[in-house]
Amino acid sequence: MSAGTILLWRHGQTDYNATGRLQGQVDIALNERGQAQAAAAAPVLAQLRPARIVASDLVRAHETARALAEIVEADVSTDVRLRERSFGDWEGLTHPEIEAGWPDAFAAWNAGDHPAGVNAETRREVGHRFGEAVLAAAESLGAHEILVIVSHGAAISAGITALIGQDPEVWRGITGIGNCHWSVLRTNDGQRPSWRLSAHNVGVREADFAVAARIV
Repeated sequence: MSAGTILLWRHGQTDYNATGRLQGQVDIALNERGQAQAAAAAPVLAQLRPARIVASDLVRAHETARALAEIVEADVSTDVRLRERSFGDWEGLTHPEIEAGWPDAFAAWNAGDHPAGVNAETRREVGHRFGEAVLAAAESLGAHEILVIVSHGAAISAGITALIGQDPEVWRGITGIGNCHWSVLRTNDGQRPSWRLSAHNVGVREADFAVAARIV
């Protein structure tokens, strides 16, 4: 058994997002705008009646998940494997600060390569752990049930890539995802890969729930 639909929801904005600092696994809360984003998106996602909500254990993801859980009267479970990609020595720094301190690694990162020597996780490592967590959470659900995963931008991108059968380290076919936006995976009717991407980087304006409901 497995959930037939997996919705991957990125957390709302934080002060690090707003000031262009690389978060990684720094445990930082939502800011006021991030809370508003979660409050705006949650009623739209609640219409889907998710069967289960699982979040990263980092507070910004858990806070976002709670906005939905309170509406649908569900619990939020956490899984450390849904954490954001670790960026090692770069966490908490802006791009100009990173470029000044590690010009070669920064250039490699911008070119799509792994930044060696900064203690960062590889995209392959992130995609593997994220995919394992998602499949474990989906396993107990039925084909007509929806699983909501609340996580982070880089982790979601790498996780989608792995779940649709690509190598996150070399394949760059998935774009980033905005704060409090979501993507949707559906089972692939016994074909390979097992999952297909049916929506990506879908969002909601705080004052326009109806439009977003039609997009889902």
